Amino acid sequence: MKAAKTVDRHSTNQITEGVIWKQLLFFFFPILFGTFFQQLYNTTDAVIVGNFVGKEALAAVGGPASTLINLLVGFFMGLSSGATVIISQFYGASHEEDVKKAVHTAMALSIAGGAVIMLLGLLFSGAALRAMNTPADIMAMSVRYMRIYFLGVIPSLIYNMGSSILRAVGDSKRPLYFLILSCIANIFLDILFVVVLKMGVSGVAIATVLSQVFSAALVTAALMRSEDIYKLNLREIRFHPYILRNIIRIGLPAGLQSSMYSISNLIVQSSVNSFGTDTVAAWTAYGKMDGIFWMISGAYGISITTFAGQNFGAGKYDRIHKSTRICLGMAAFTSVLMSAIVLLGGNVFFRLFTTDANVIAIGMGMVRVISPCYITFICVEILGGTARGCGDAVVPTVMTALGTCVLRVAWVLIAAPLRPEMSTVAFSYPLTWSVTSVMFIIYYLKGNWLKRSRRLA
Repeated sequence: MKAAKTVDRHSTNQITEGVIWKQLLFFFFPILFGTFFQQLYNTTDAVIVGNFVGKEALAAVGGPASTLINLLVGFFMGLSSGATVIISQFYGASHEEDVKKAVHTAMALSIAGGAVIMLLGLLFSGAALRAMNTPADIMAMSVRYMRIYFLGVIPSLIYNMGSSILRAVGDSKRPLYFLILSCIANIFLDILFVVVLKMGVSGVAIATVLSQVFSAALVTAALMRSEDIYKLNLREIRFHPYILRNIIRIGLPAGLQSSMYSISNLIVQSSVNSFGTDTVAAWTAYGKMDGIFWMISGAYGISITTFAGQNFGAGKYDRIHKSTRICLGMAAFTSVLMSAIVLLGGNVFFRLFTTDANVIAIGMGMVRVISPCYITFICVEILGGTARGCGDAVVPTVMTALGTCVLRVAWVLIAAPLRPEMSTVAFSYPLTWSVTSVMFIIYYLKGNWLKRSRRLA
């Protein structure tokens, strides 16, 4: 990285100096609550359309349309993780000028990336849904939902990038506050547009867009009012080439990994679609329940990436290893707890979305296959997050691509036709999590990820 003028911040950086387990928890919980409200944000849409419009609307909002949205938006979010790593490393090393340039480059990337994703979504939504064998009775609603959603994708990316900047410098509280306010706005607007005005899936999509505009305005205002070195000035939003190169070097593998996850999930979703609307609706509802685990896992991943990045920038390599071990222990405990909660409470949870007995029965079959195996995923999230926080993104991406994405696709394409049951498709998740975790454990213990990162720094 390019050398830069340094600045001495008066306050102690607790991520590089404080008690690790306490700081991990202080950082983790705001992220966790933030992702909880993000999940509530999405779940509210599904609950309202499932209860006030019907199971077809539930499938349209959360089935193939959601998977395609995750493909495009997930690629950008993976790419933007490069900005998070770069900013956290510069901030940990007190490189003032580079922090400023990285912040403004990151915001420029969110605007440009959002414009590209919006165009792709508007142009190809219908063709992509048809390619996924989307059931005919939800096709029109799915297309309408996606096109409205993509009209508001730029504010969504601005909020996510702004929140990532704040988390990179150790502030995980304000993104939580902004998301809570946005979630409340989304619930109010969902009720207004769907329950009162009877606008169906269009109302859900419009409510989501307006809520994203609100959250983007909040996070942008917070960055502009900051007096720290990451202050945002709208006139200075532009690409700085060497910063952009470093963001892409770290973020592109993560973006490709996210896309590969989404592509494998698209293939899984296509297989699910072949079982009919009831199975699609059950898969949608289960995805909301499953999202509780993913929000916890993702919060740990963001936490350890920021911890590793700042301590790497400060040259505290032993602290990186210790943070990783502590984070793994926390993730193991919560994954076992989540498995128990989902298994015991699944039936009640499904009834939030639908009273259809067949949909609930199908969904509980999914629960029994996938939920007991959450612990098999944690090494992928924590060890991968550590390596990326130190700047090593390529090898984790390759391992994830092979162990999770390629193997999952192979299983669905080969095993599912031989035993055409939903349980066969669902088993692709615990199988691939286990294989990929073993690969990450071996890679982490060998230590090549840290040696390579130190040479690149």
